[in-house]
Amino acid sequence: MNLFLYLLTVVIWGTTWIALKLQLGVVAIPVSIVYRFALAALLLFAILLVSRRLQPMNRRAHGLCLAQGLCLFCVNFMCFLTASQWIPSGLIAVVFSTATLWNALNARVFFGQRIAANVMGGGALGLLGLALLFWPELSGHAASRETLIGLALALLGTLCFSAGNMLSSLQQKAGLKPMTTNAWGMFYGATMLAVYCLISGIPFAMEWNTRYIGSLLYLVIPGSVIGFTAYLTLVGRMGPERAAYCTVLFPLVALNVSAFVEGYQWTPPALFGLLLVMLGNVLVFRKPKPRVPFGTLAQRL
Repeated sequence: MNLFLYLLTVVIWGTTWIALKLQLGVVAIPVSIVYRFALAALLLFAILLVSRRLQPMNRRAHGLCLAQGLCLFCVNFMCFLTASQWIPSGLIAVVFSTATLWNALNARVFFGQRIAANVMGGGALGLLGLALLFWPELSGHAASRETLIGLALALLGTLCFSAGNMLSSLQQKAGLKPMTTNAWGMFYGATMLAVYCLISGIPFAMEWNTRYIGSLLYLVIPGSVIGFTAYLTLVGRMGPERAAYCTVLFPLVALNVSAFVEGYQWTPPALFGLLLVMLGNVLVFRKPKPRVPFGTLAQRL
């Protein structure tokens, strides 16, 4: 089941970039995010109510959902989409892929979980491989003031994503399922962003065409309802640090799609980078060998 959820998350989030690109146009970025998560929350609530699986939550749980909505369904998307105006998508992908390491560090700080050597080593290999994949784009970009702002926003977005992972893990430890917390989190995130749009005077425009509506539906159903539920379920089952390795793998799916759609050309460094990412994936999910106590070892000898 974990493998299925993992592959599902990688495939879905590896293709949502196409839908995000198709949404650029008349509708402002914050408004598109509001539409996405408001509709996703509405759909999740409908599913939970019909199936009678909507779990009751106390004030503390709602407070955590509010924080999760702010981190995971509001601020991080604003950071990434704003950063994309100043730095290449490849550079954003590299920064976002550090979520594996941030999750491992945050799990250590907030939950006292030991950082497994294989997770840190696999994450480092994955980041190195991803840097090789995007090296032409990274090396050709000058470090201007806008670049530094873009990098800072991408890092802030990644930290918000990691914080959302920790909050979801905390909720699941309390017995709440991701579908319930996602429904409330998306509702809170969309509401806060809608208030921001109203205060800022951003118009709630809409493009009634196949391109925009189709991309919005893809982001709502597979990208949000299915993708975030699958991913945060993995966070609860596997731990935040292992689940976050999806962030290293889904750019690979995007590159392969780009090879067909936009003519992306594979190069020797990119292929070597792909190999490193795959090796990192194997290392992250390799179960460490149990330590044999010295007394037991002496008895065997």
